[in-house]
Amino acid sequence: MEEITACTLDCPDSCSLVVSGDFEKGFGIRGNPDHPFTKGFTCRKARNFIKRLQSPHRVTTPLVRSRDGWQVIGWPEALDLCAEKIRQCREEPASILHIQGEGAKGVLKGATRLFFAMLGASRVRGSLCDAAGYVASLLDFGSRDNNDVTDLLHSRRIVNWGRDLSRSSVHTAAIVRTARKGGTKVLTISPGGDGNDAFSDARVRIRPGTDRFLAAAVIRRFVETGAIPEDVLSHTANWDEFREVILHRTVNDLAAACGVSGEEVERLFEFYRTGEPVASIIGTGLQRYVMGGENVRFINALALISGNIGRSGGGSYYHLHSLRNLDVNWTADPEGKPLRSLYMPVIGREILGAVNPSIRMIWVNGSNVINQGPDSREIARAFDAVGFKVVVDAFMTDTAERADLILPCALMLEQEDIVASYLHDYVHYVKAVLKPPGEAKTDYWIVSRLGRRLAPPVLLPEPDDCFRAALKTPWLAVSLDELRKKKFVRACRNKLAYAGMRFDHPDGKSRFPSALHEDPPAPEGYASRLLTLIRGDAIHSQIPPEEQSAPPCVWVAPDSPQLKRLNPEKETYLVSPVGRLKVTVRQLADLHPEAVLYRRGDWMKLGGGANQLIAAGFTDIGRGAPFYSQWVRLENG
Repeated sequence: MEEITACTLDCPDSCSLVVSGDFEKGFGIRGNPDHPFTKGFTCRKARNFIKRLQSPHRVTTPLVRSRDGWQVIGWPEALDLCAEKIRQCREEPASILHIQGEGAKGVLKGATRLFFAMLGASRVRGSLCDAAGYVASLLDFGSRDNNDVTDLLHSRRIVNWGRDLSRSSVHTAAIVRTARKGGTKVLTISPGGDGNDAFSDARVRIRPGTDRFLAAAVIRRFVETGAIPEDVLSHTANWDEFREVILHRTVNDLAAACGVSGEEVERLFEFYRTGEPVASIIGTGLQRYVMGGENVRFINALALISGNIGRSGGGSYYHLHSLRNLDVNWTADPEGKPLRSLYMPVIGREILGAVNPSIRMIWVNGSNVINQGPDSREIARAFDAVGFKVVVDAFMTDTAERADLILPCALMLEQEDIVASYLHDYVHYVKAVLKPPGEAKTDYWIVSRLGRRLAPPVLLPEPDDCFRAALKTPWLAVSLDELRKKKFVRACRNKLAYAGMRFDHPDGKSRFPSALHEDPPAPEGYASRLLTLIRGDAIHSQIPPEEQSAPPCVWVAPDSPQLKRLNPEKETYLVSPVGRLKVTVRQLADLHPEAVLYRRGDWMKLGGGANQLIAAGFTDIGRGAPFYSQWVRLENG
């Protein structure tokens, strides 16, 4: 038996999937060979999801906290308890905080946001992911757009600014591999520790978080040599101001700031100045620093002044919006009530500091927020200070451990939905091909039935009405029935972003950043950057408990100063100003000596949890989380 559905993981590729086998006894997942983008293959994350679905640790019944531990209750009792707690907060609905993460994508996930918006509950803003880069693109170009990713096949040169092609997107990796076979040259810029050697012709190892200085150095070389194409600057609004920023520092000074040689600056300059189309791929990691938005803006500026925006084979590639080809207006409260927002990057502090009213109830779905947010221990303290917490999850995560009520949820392959992508323009119908185990229910089922128990009730539109509303966009010409039959459609988007160098600011011109800032200095006694990079086999903290082990492993360069102070015969701890964690240390040859690499996602309760070491704060723009600006040291305990 075979069924076609789609992946809803928080992954750019958004694959069309073929699920085959005996769904009661065993099944497999593979990429749909008939899909123009998926082309028959998918990543380890999707294939490994079978383990998550079948894990013996999965929560399959509602659980309520009691004096004797967790007690199994039925759905009627669980929903009645939720309804009563909401009733107690109804006069001050902002005392309810709704936290919804991106653990799963899809149109119908917006129904929970709509439910709490109609209540008037507090919501979360800011981002733990890509906000600084998102806003950087808005400031530069007036929108976040890029050429169709398959246009990389028309590039003669590709500069990969820090994206780990081996772990982040298997289909981008395949496109780059094909381009190289056709003669395209690829230069990778990163602190190392990634899997990009197989996708690179040359590499520049850069000091963590300093990409803007390297881009500025190359831009200065364009200015000094008069190599900027004549027609480019007429499409910009503030070139004279930006030129002064660039000329304020020498190439050697800028190179020293990012830890690269003058020869490497010249190599990158020659890479961009050939006149052949050059594409710039921007990794999400380089915007996870305090000055992360500025990192992205200077790379965008380099792509622009080298004549590679609005051009086939060129472009600057960052994440698109995952729902840009769908209409999400239906998720807004019809009454337009003003909603209080608390910021995710400092959510523990925000909860503890909330007044008028204070937070009395928290509802979490799609997120292991205590594990994923900076300063995890502060978030845990904030949860402990709130009277009633509901966590909708399939596992007893760090966040679920601190709930008063756990509601078991359906996972991918167990629920119907529509999903789009933040890499390509295909929209997929997601068919439910498995039955959720035990008493697990979809998020929509939970809040729609809860809403009927309230007085006055909060009534949500039916799922098909949500789907139909989402499909009514200028980029789609498909009905819900047609999409269910076809399984996927491609949105009618231009494959070339900013054609003719016409940008989406009102005057049609692009913008440059107005300053180049230094990073805040390292605190005394801490000499290494903690880089909590992605895994190749799991999304976020969706790692089956049985596959986690302690102590977690960290990697340092063989020439790292940290190694000189360690006795390998003694226990080792990773230490920051906000916490310490027992670790195992290994060496990684290509890593920058200032970096300590940690593969993120493991749980505090199981001996991991890197975010307990990371201070809460904000990126320069976008209200993102500057995870990679955390300074640490290794020491024996």
